Amino acid sequence: MEKYFAPSELIINEDGSCFHLHLRPEQLADKVILVGDPARVNTVADHFDTRECDVSSREFHTITGSYKGKRITVQSHGIGCDNIDIVMTELDSLANIDYASRTECSEHRTLTCVRIGTCGGLQPFTPTGTFIASVKSIGFDGLLNYYAGRNDVCDLELEKAFKEHMVWNPIKGAPYVAVADQELIERIALDDMVRGYTISCGGFYGPQGRKIRIPLEDPDQNEKVESFEYEGMKVCNFEMESSALAGLASLLGHRAMTCCMVIANRYAQEMNTAYKNTIDSLIQKVLDRI
Repeated sequence: MEKYFAPSELIINEDGSCFHLHLRPEQLADKVILVGDPARVNTVADHFDTRECDVSSREFHTITGSYKGKRITVQSHGIGCDNIDIVMTELDSLANIDYASRTECSEHRTLTCVRIGTCGGLQPFTPTGTFIASVKSIGFDGLLNYYAGRNDVCDLELEKAFKEHMVWNPIKGAPYVAVADQELIERIALDDMVRGYTISCGGFYGPQGRKIRIPLEDPDQNEKVESFEYEGMKVCNFEMESSALAGLASLLGHRAMTCCMVIANRYAQEMNTAYKNTIDSLIQKVLDRI
């Protein structure tokens, strides 16, 4: 029996586009580059040979075009795992739901999604300017815990080891470990990106161990994170989206990964505020390899 998605659950605009992104199914390519900053969409699309569409709604900016014969959509998602929930769900709906009948398509369409972001490095070997590929992402945000099947796509042994190492306070909710697509990691990271674990935080300040005016629940959090090691790999960086992207993509049957440029090294207490001038080299690598 076909599953019907009610108007209150799958919201479709009058022009046939999805509610937040304002995209129509025919405007979505199979290859998707995700960026946080809406302005960075044009930075990516400046490399395109052609452009089909340019759509903006709130923090969601989309351009679909072609690059060296590849049809690619570049999509901004704003900040945070909550926005990834919106973007991945709506992108999947465009690919796998018939908007006319509001029923699931008979054949599954798989998207390949690569997020290009910025992050804070946590190790001596991740100075500013380093490119990091997130092999597994530890979600502090709790998003994936709201979905059935979460345990099937997460590394439960790594979760257990991390919570034990951190002496995790359950009041913060259970962290989850989402796994990036292995083939995509191999293809995108090659030999010029550092591979490691990433922590996706539910905020920029306290959740990442920044103390401004409010004391922290665990003032030793970052030191414990930096010292954690599992199966020969360390936590390399903090960012705010990779866990939700990898987790939701796995649950929905898509392929996804995140690669970030380090713009602040928390270990060395260094910051590069001029990163926008140098991230284009990471964009070029992803465009060539996706």
